[in-house]
Amino acid sequence: MRAPIVTPRTRVRRWQDRDRPAFHRLNADETVMRFFPMRRTRHESDALMDDLDARLERDGISFLALEVEGEAVGILGMAVLDAIMPCSPGHEIGWRLLPEFWGKGYVTEAAAACLARAFAEPGALAEVTSFCVETNAASEAVMLRLGFSRGADFDHPRISRDTHPELVRHRLYRLSRATFTARRAPG
Repeated sequence: MRAPIVTPRTRVRRWQDRDRPAFHRLNADETVMRFFPMRRTRHESDALMDDLDARLERDGISFLALEVEGEAVGILGMAVLDAIMPCSPGHEIGWRLLPEFWGKGYVTEAAAACLARAFAEPGALAEVTSFCVETNAASEAVMLRLGFSRGADFDHPRISRDTHPELVRHRLYRLSRATFTARRAPG
């Protein structure tokens, strides 16, 4: 996904230095990060952005900037699943968005375009997964709008039950290339 993905209202692209303040805000915002075990400092956010860019170079996919009206307002993209994840091996799609952009359909629009590219490129993926904390109804709704089917729930192996018991249980969703293609076929 090195080339930008453009939809009528969004653009999914590589991170740029000018995005660093928005990326930090996204990673530090209490509302955005309520389903994640930590908030990131500016230094940690900058390091994460650099890591995401390195993953793009290494894997050809990564979590990228979601741009609306010329400004980065979130994160959206795909990644190779970590081997530690119960749904590994495979690929995941994920997103986060600044609160003032919620409820406008930007994530669904951009994620659909991202999936269309992932399922159409040479050597296309056969399946993509997505997952969220079991109480994250908004992300779950996006997965359902995109055509994902519910898989087996799991306890996230990187989240401690001792420090964040409310974030341990996750819902897994799966989407096959065949299902995605059939849903988008005319007629």
